[in-house]
Amino acid sequence: MKVTELKKKTLFLTPKSQTDHETMTGQEIYHTYFEKLAAKRTKWKKRNRFYHKILEKHFQFIIPEGSKVLELGCGTGELLNAVKPSVGVGVDFSGNMLKIARDKFPHLQFIHADVTNFSCKAKFDYIIISDLLSSLWDIQATFKNITGLCHSRTKLVISNYNYMWEPLLRFFSAICLKAKQPLQNWLTIGDIKNLLELEGYEMVRVDRKLLLPKYIPFFNCIYNKFLANLPGINRLNLVQLITARPVNKNTKQYSVSVVVPARNEMGNIENAIKRTPEFSTHQEFIFIEGHSKDDTYKEMLRVKNAFPGKDIKVMKQSGKGKGNAVREAFEVAKGDILMILDADLTTPPEDMIKFYEALAQNHGEFINGCRLVYPMEKQAMRFLNYLGNKFFSWFFTYLLGQRLKDTLCGTKVLFRKDYERIAANRNYFGDFDPFGDFEMLFGAAKLNLKIVEVIVRYRDREYGSTQISRFRHGWLLIRMSLFAARKMKFIV
Repeated sequence: MKVTELKKKTLFLTPKSQTDHETMTGQEIYHTYFEKLAAKRTKWKKRNRFYHKILEKHFQFIIPEGSKVLELGCGTGELLNAVKPSVGVGVDFSGNMLKIARDKFPHLQFIHADVTNFSCKAKFDYIIISDLLSSLWDIQATFKNITGLCHSRTKLVISNYNYMWEPLLRFFSAICLKAKQPLQNWLTIGDIKNLLELEGYEMVRVDRKLLLPKYIPFFNCIYNKFLANLPGINRLNLVQLITARPVNKNTKQYSVSVVVPARNEMGNIENAIKRTPEFSTHQEFIFIEGHSKDDTYKEMLRVKNAFPGKDIKVMKQSGKGKGNAVREAFEVAKGDILMILDADLTTPPEDMIKFYEALAQNHGEFINGCRLVYPMEKQAMRFLNYLGNKFFSWFFTYLLGQRLKDTLCGTKVLFRKDYERIAANRNYFGDFDPFGDFEMLFGAAKLNLKIVEVIVRYRDREYGSTQISRFRHGWLLIRMSLFAARKMKFIV
């Protein structure tokens, strides 16, 4: 018997299925299966409604309401409808599935086509690929085909079964707790990452959810809200949610607004201007003073007059804390790119060009400074501060699903349009961060922005003393982190 014939005969799980479909190609078998499944789709969804509702909830968390969304393998359309898109398009090769979808959701558009070769003129903010990779005949061809449907900010959101669950899912099919299916593709996270990279995408983050796929009161809270989100144990979860983005080298140049929040930093103001190199199409500097006890504000005004060729604005913040200062300065900023340069200049202004290039060339969408690689100058960071950074590095990497080595570096760079999205979504976390750093990191992760760190040499202060209280502010940071964990990680 030829290998191709053997594959045809073993594609389905039961002997009866083997006989019925032995003359079909693999793709025809899948098509026939889903056409027949359409009539029973509602019944199976009701039987497994807890799984589907949890999946919908996580997609709603990832995809902001009002986005332009495409779903590949949309089936009967419930997931696409759940994310409440402003423009929603579903694609499926089952005409019977799409007939049900069109009847249920007439406000959405559904296309009858194979996801590996259909075309569409629109560009989408999010492309959903849910429980589909296991059934695709050619996964790489699908990733290649949808490249033309992505703009530079598009995110792919992929849900896939954890391959370790294969024996259990087969067992559930055998006892009719799950619909029987043709043999599946079982992929690891590494397999999916490799296929994405071959077609010009990179993974942004991976979330693992659902340790107990059936609803059992009390146990649901223990298993799915608590245990399923713990490091290590979460690798046993059923569902893997992967967010990815297209990687396109960008050569466009942008204008920048460099915000310099300052309190008792009179001796550093002029150097913030003199030491920042020329880059971008236009540089705007915004000095914002925070109730200093020295002559910081007068020095800002002097520097503005001393450098008439520079676009310099001077402000006084109305509230307290760096977070308030940054928010008020960002509100008046005109640049395409927003940059924070702490007035202590412990992050060298000379390095700001590295942050600009990382963002402008699309290496990342949120650029964070990292001071924990190069040796530090004497007294640049106290030992307890260093230990605190190490702890928050581990915790935030786990919390945000993206690698982050230095959470407390004040230098952060992002596009103004992304900051506006973070600000619009601020109510999700509340006004709880006096520093502003955590608010932006949490907001960037919530919007699935790719976070990239630029390594800098951390310098000792040349003027003034630190504004940070290690113990009081350290406790506040821990409280904020636990609050964010509840809002971002320990959800069902």
